Amino acid sequence: MTEQKNNTLIEVEDLRVYFGTPEDPVRAVDGVGFTIRRGETVALVGESGCGKSVTALALARLVPEPPGFYAGGRVLYEGRDVLGMKPRPLKQMRGNDISYIFQDPTASLNPVFKIGYQIGESLRLHRKGVHVRKETLDLLRLVGIPDPEQRMYAYPHELSGGMQQRAMIAMALACRPKLLVADEPTTALDVTIQAQILELLGSLQQQLGMAVLLITHNLGLVAGVAHRINVMYAGRVVESGLTEEVLSRPRHPYTKGLLEAVPQLEGVEGKLRGIEGSVPNPRALPSGCTFHPRCPYRRDICRAQEPADEQVEEGRYSRCHFWREL
Repeated sequence: MTEQKNNTLIEVEDLRVYFGTPEDPVRAVDGVGFTIRRGETVALVGESGCGKSVTALALARLVPEPPGFYAGGRVLYEGRDVLGMKPRPLKQMRGNDISYIFQDPTASLNPVFKIGYQIGESLRLHRKGVHVRKETLDLLRLVGIPDPEQRMYAYPHELSGGMQQRAMIAMALACRPKLLVADEPTTALDVTIQAQILELLGSLQQQLGMAVLLITHNLGLVAGVAHRINVMYAGRVVESGLTEEVLSRPRHPYTKGLLEAVPQLEGVEGKLRGIEGSVPNPRALPSGCTFHPRCPYRRDICRAQEPADEQVEEGRYSRCHFWREL
């Protein structure tokens, strides 16, 4: 147990991030908990509006205050509570220990600065004394950008979407972070480039020994990439466990629905299955189980009583009254 604790990089405990006012809060993240160990990949999965990105931003206390506020819980990075950090150590940690890759590189890259300058900015801020040009070229080579001596002087619009995303990864890796948060890193890319980016992230993780938090709405992407999965719905983790176990034997109807919505190359022809309805408005969450209006297995107790986060087996949890019947 002590060895496992020492191997924990990030520990999120009962995290609550709300928007608006304490008197009338919008509960974007409402009691989320999970851990990320050194060198492993953890996936945070769910539809848009489930609270994944807000949870990810909270790891480095990046949710703007206001309109957001931290209503409770802790984010422990190597034992230190990020939510209680003072501005100076918090600034030092951001980009240096925890880095982010966002889903749209065209919105994240500054169009008026060259790629090399933007990568070098992190080096100048966090790694004083390094040879910026040499390190920038090394980073461009590391992420597989061809002809780095020329590309470092290119503007973002002169690169393809895949090359822009590789440049974003180079920026995120500039300070050799211990945790890389990849928020939908392949959403704006075609299927072939998606596979290349995921393969690149896996290769870089092995080379640098960093942990990765992969955020996605597509369960099909995490197979073979993530060690563990946390499935989020309406601001909470509704199922968690080892990737292979969650994908092969889902213990929550929402997880099962996400799996059935993944296109298959082989199988029965016909209409692609999906989950009826949409993620509820966090201002007006349903009573009882928040998923019950969309759940094909719902019963009266689902409308009346909120399910507990039960342990299905060691290291495996589900927030469903009837997980045993799935």
